[in-house]
Amino acid sequence: MVVGLIIACEVAFWVLLAAGLTFRYGLRMPRTGLALLLCEPLLEVVLFAVTAIDLKNGAQPDWRHGLAAVYIGFTVGLGHSTIRWADARVAHRFAGGPPPVKPPRYGTARAVHEWKVAGRWVLASVVALVLLQAAIWYVGSGGDTGSLRQWQLRMLWLIGINVVIAGSYTLFPKKKPAGQR
Repeated sequence: MVVGLIIACEVAFWVLLAAGLTFRYGLRMPRTGLALLLCEPLLEVVLFAVTAIDLKNGAQPDWRHGLAAVYIGFTVGLGHSTIRWADARVAHRFAGGPPPVKPPRYGTARAVHEWKVAGRWVLASVVALVLLQAAIWYVGSGGDTGSLRQWQLRMLWLIGINVVIAGSYTLFPKKKPAGQR
């Protein structure tokens, strides 16, 4: 049941995003579009509640419950930037907005950009870690929480990978080719 709900939440995320942008730009109803976009967090609340109820009703915590926590974390950390990314492209394509800003390619500006991206991934991972730990405490010592601990290790690895990538842009900044402005 939890996996089906995760899939439903992912589909609903994209449906709400498409509907919100359609109302905002295609139908020229920005308030309705914004209202639809603001419904996105409700998906995570529903997923969180159903997962907690499933655990409360005696379900053994497994990879599905961990996946739910990770999905919620990723939506918190990356959902806003995904919506902003899509909004900029739709506004440019269909509403005469300015072209989307491309990330910087070189030097300190690129390093700063990479640290911001890493920050979003770290936020997503930390939210997932907190939710996973809450689930472990919620289940208590009576249940097998090994699968939830495995998800926590994956999130720590994800944090490490993002810090290494951002750090590499800081320590070894990409330089502009000679003769380019």
